[in-house]
Amino acid sequence: MKNISLYVEQDTYLTRLHPFAKLTYILAAVSVPLIAGSLWMFMVSIGVSLCLLAGGKIAARVFPLIAFSFTIIATVFLIHGLFNRANQNVLFALGPLQFYREGIWYAAGIGLNILNMLLAFSVFVLSTKPAELVDDLEQIGFPPRFGYMISSVFQIIPQMMGTMNTIMDAQRSRGMEMEGNLFVRAKAFIPLIVPVVSSSLINTRERAIALEVRGFDSKEKKTFLTDGKMGRGDRLFMAAMVLFIVCAVGWRAVHVIY
Repeated sequence: MKNISLYVEQDTYLTRLHPFAKLTYILAAVSVPLIAGSLWMFMVSIGVSLCLLAGGKIAARVFPLIAFSFTIIATVFLIHGLFNRANQNVLFALGPLQFYREGIWYAAGIGLNILNMLLAFSVFVLSTKPAELVDDLEQIGFPPRFGYMISSVFQIIPQMMGTMNTIMDAQRSRGMEMEGNLFVRAKAFIPLIVPVVSSSLINTRERAIALEVRGFDSKEKKTFLTDGKMGRGDRLFMAAMVLFIVCAVGWRAVHVIY
């Protein structure tokens, strides 16, 4: 069966970790640096995410997912380094452009926050089967519609990418120019986007029919193939993440008071 999710099949501790434990990691990885309010905490969180990705043997798959963020981060540094309202002290100059220390530090906080969130979510997305997450959510009482919505979010990007690649190959086989200058690419955009949109609409209709045939709206109690209970390691991991959040709150409170 064709895989239409970003999940990478690896028999590692990270893939065996319960989805709820990885959701707790996202909460801790994003909230602890924000609560602490220090750049070095963002760096620590980024380092932990990179270690988890490397330990899960999926580090190579994360860089294509976050590559677009570097353009955003570079833009943030450019704007705040030059035009931030708090700019006073010149840090360095590139020709006529003067970059200020205050703006660069402010941009560093934004850039590290973006990178930290992307890496934390990558830990979850690349190591979690959408079907297992949906089953676990339904087993604790979430409605099937919510589970289907979550599953669709996981699948929409890889599904659209797969459809786009298929259509691009088909258009190339018909002799259409897909590569070249900006004008050539713009000319090829409409013949690409129209089949992608129509294919998405067709897939939506087919999926709706398939869900109806399989009793998606049935009120009968559903059974599950696997038991989504958490193990002792999962509980310890979640407890550690909650402890980190509590410690960050306490550390920030102490610094605010004193």
